[in-house]
Amino acid sequence: MPVRLACKSALAAMLMLAAVPSPVLAEQANGAGYAADRAEIEDLMSRYLFAMDYGDLESYVATFTEDGEIEFASGTYKGRENIYTAVKRFKDGIGQFYTTEDGNPAALRHVLLQMVVRVEGDRAWTTSLWMEMANDGPGDSFKMGTFGIYKDELERVDGRWLFAKRVVLNEFIDGRESGPGNPVREIDAAAAAFLGTQ
Repeated sequence: MPVRLACKSALAAMLMLAAVPSPVLAEQANGAGYAADRAEIEDLMSRYLFAMDYGDLESYVATFTEDGEIEFASGTYKGRENIYTAVKRFKDGIGQFYTTEDGNPAALRHVLLQMVVRVEGDRAWTTSLWMEMANDGPGDSFKMGTFGIYKDELERVDGRWLFAKRVVLNEFIDGRESGPGNPVREIDAAAAAFLGTQ
């Protein structure tokens, strides 16, 4: 077989394989507005973490809808007032778990890693990996403390994306770990169920 024909055959085979969607990607329809929606959702997630780490509780609860809900290992809290109380208790208790060498509360910093975002109209679903670090290592150096998964349902309210429900999973706590299945499949299933009601 001539080299040129072999190259064309190989290219055609690769294009055919690329056209076959993987099970995880098959459901995502990236419409014209997806990039803008994703950017706004990523911004929301970053604002949530900055507000948490710097103790800006008003900004923290403002990332949720009025009747939003968050589920931590400590329980489930619904509505901005209850979420405010829960996160304040969390912030006030950090010094019990993370301290510098002189016994002061350590600085806690959360980091957002990979994230998958599914958008359908004014509803969205995300799953992402997070970890947290604190300066409670030797010589007050930063060390990684914990890590887990966020599972989110979001709504666009008055043109702004907000959390309708956030589930915080902690991979190091029995019963709070993710899996064993791929969490991306869960958000695709949630989106499919939502579309089935439309």
